[in-house]
Amino acid sequence: MLALIFILFVVAIFSGTPIVFAIGTVSAAFLYLMDVPMNTIAIRMMAGLDSFPLMAIPFFVLAGQLMDRGGIARRIIDWTSAVVGWVTGSLLLMTVLAGAGFAAITGSGSASTAALSSIILPEIRKRGYDVDFTAVMLAAGGLLGPIIPPSLFMVVLATCSPITVSVKDLFMGGVIPGILMCIAMMIYAYRFAKTHGSAYREDKPFSWKDVIKSTINALPGFLMPVIVVGGIVTGAFTATESAAMAVFVGLVVGLFIYRELKWSDIPKILVDTGAITAGIMVICGMASVFSWLISINNLPELVGNFMTNFSSSKIVFLLVVNIFLLIVGCFMETVSALLILIPVIMPIAVNSYGIDPVHFAVIVVINLAIGTFTPPYGICLYVAAAIAGRTIKQVMKYLWVPIAIYVGALLVFTYVPQIVLFLPNMVK
Repeated sequence: MLALIFILFVVAIFSGTPIVFAIGTVSAAFLYLMDVPMNTIAIRMMAGLDSFPLMAIPFFVLAGQLMDRGGIARRIIDWTSAVVGWVTGSLLLMTVLAGAGFAAITGSGSASTAALSSIILPEIRKRGYDVDFTAVMLAAGGLLGPIIPPSLFMVVLATCSPITVSVKDLFMGGVIPGILMCIAMMIYAYRFAKTHGSAYREDKPFSWKDVIKSTINALPGFLMPVIVVGGIVTGAFTATESAAMAVFVGLVVGLFIYRELKWSDIPKILVDTGAITAGIMVICGMASVFSWLISINNLPELVGNFMTNFSSSKIVFLLVVNIFLLIVGCFMETVSALLILIPVIMPIAVNSYGIDPVHFAVIVVINLAIGTFTPPYGICLYVAAAIAGRTIKQVMKYLWVPIAIYVGALLVFTYVPQIVLFLPNMVK
C-alpha cells in the first residue's frame, strides 16, 4: 500500500500536477482503498490548520509585503554601498550582502531576489558587469532568506515536526550558518571581480561618514528582524506575536518614517498577502492529511528500521539525507517538502540516530533552501534571470561554483553541529 502511495505521488508530481492537487488526489485514493470516509480529508485539513504557530505565516507575509513596498530595499542598497562600495566588484558584494539583509527582513528568498534585482540590474548594465553572473549572485543572496531569521520555513517546520522543536532555537540555529554562507559567497564574488577586468574596479574611497549616515537611514528597516528575533529569544513574544509586531513596525516605518507607503497601497497589499497566505495554507492543510496517512501506516518506523539495518552510522545517515533533500529541493516547493518529509525523517534522525532536533532541522532548511537556487525548480534563480531578461541556460554557466560552495558549507554544518547549536545553547 505504501509503495502504491509513493508511486502515485511521484507520477502526479512529474506529470506537472500542482502540488496541492497531487497531494489531495493521492490522499483521496488512499482513503478510498482503506475504506475511510472522504469527509476525513476536511476533518484532517482543519485539524492540521488549527495551530497557533501557523498564525505567524500571514503576519510574516504581510510584514514582508510592507517592507518591500515601504522603501526598505533602496536603503539597504545604500547601506551596503557605503560598507563595501569601495571594494573591487562592489556591486557584486552588495548584491549578496543586500540579498541576505533584505531576505532576513522579508523571510522570503524569492521576494528578496525580485525586489533587489529591479534595483541593482540597471546599475550593473551601466557599469558593464556580467549580467548573467550578477543574476546568479542575486539568487545566491536571496536563498539565504529561509536560513537567516526570521524564516517562514522554520515556522512551518516547527509546526509540522512530530518532535518538539522551538521556533526560537531554529532562528538562533540559522544565524551563524547564514552569515558564514553569505561571507563565503562574497569572497567568491570578490575573486571573480578581481580576475574579470577593469569594469569591476572601484575608485570610490571608504567613508565612515557615509557608513554612519546610511546606517541611520536603514536602521528603521533593520528594526523588524531585531524585534522579531529579539522578542522570541528573550521570551517577550511567541513567534506569532513577534510576527504581528513586525507588521506594526512595517506600517510605522513605511507610512510615517520613510513615507513611501501610502494608505491607498494597503488594500492591494492585504489582497496580495491573502493570496500568498491562502496558497501556503491550502498546501499546509492538504499536507497534514498526507502526513496523517503516512503516520498511521507507520512509515517513519518502517523507514527508520530500514535505515538502521542499512547502516547504524550517523555519518552515513546524514550523508544520505543530504543527498536526498538536495534532490527533492530541485523538484519540490519548500513548504510542501517540509510538510511531507519532516513527519517521516525527523523521528528517524532523533530517535534512531540520536541527532539533535535543532541541528537536524536547520540542516533540512539549508538543503531545501539550496533547492530554490537549482533548476528545475530554482525559484530564486528563475526570478533573477527573468528580471535580468536572461534565460536559465544563459546563467547556468556561472551556477556550479556557487552551488559547490553552498553544498560544501552544508557538509561542514552537517558534521560540525556546534556551528548550528552554539547560539541556541547560549541563549538557553
